[in-house]
Amino acid sequence: MTLPLLLLTPHSSGQLPAPVLHQMIGDDIFDTRRREAAQRRIFLDGDPYTDLLFLLPEARTLNAPWSRFVVDLNRERGDDSDNGVVKRTGFDRTPLYPHGTQPDTDTRLRRYWDSFDAQVRAELPGTRLLLVGHSMSMYGPPLGPDHGQPRPALTLMLGEGEHPTFPAALHGPLRDLAERSFAPVLQDAEVTRVAVGDPWTTDDLSARYGRPDLPAFGLEINAGLYLTPQGEPRAERIRDLNACLRTFAAQTLDLLD
Repeated sequence: MTLPLLLLTPHSSGQLPAPVLHQMIGDDIFDTRRREAAQRRIFLDGDPYTDLLFLLPEARTLNAPWSRFVVDLNRERGDDSDNGVVKRTGFDRTPLYPHGTQPDTDTRLRRYWDSFDAQVRAELPGTRLLLVGHSMSMYGPPLGPDHGQPRPALTLMLGEGEHPTFPAALHGPLRDLAERSFAPVLQDAEVTRVAVGDPWTTDDLSARYGRPDLPAFGLEINAGLYLTPQGEPRAERIRDLNACLRTFAAQTLDLLD
């Protein structure tokens, strides 16, 4: 049975088209060791393994095919800040491109942002719930709103004030549901807190596509729950978190009903 759920993972990929990677690292692209090191760094600076964490075969799913450092699908099309839709720096504020060079923003938007936007819109009819899957670092990076601060185990981004993307009356019940659904992992974890709006209140994709008859929200999973300090995946933790996510998604649909 297909669930009326659309799952998006906008930062799950670490792939970069060869021309983009070449613009970033120059002729190091022809050095296997340096190329692979750059690609690994890009992958880990995304939301690594969220395509597996948010795997739900019964749902409609769109995984971003390209890295957020090609184009950030969770930014508005006109966001031209350094950490905007086409990023000029990494999260440690290090420039992504050699001095004096800039990415071709218009081409990136046309080729990558617009095509993903069209795919999402094609999936919206018949969707009852939009869930956007992310992961976050254990501590806020220099570009984050919480630089250096420890982060929760899970963060629900539900909108704020007069502009919730998920019904305001259900914020508390949804948080309680997340705590219960992920308890099998969180009970033995280093971080256990389930937060609403910390450190972010709103997921951009949820705000873009959500509407009164289509509740939407973003879920951040702390990468410390499933990666080693060296960034290596802990396979059983990924499997366990995915099992928790499947319970959470199905019961969220029941909550809406």
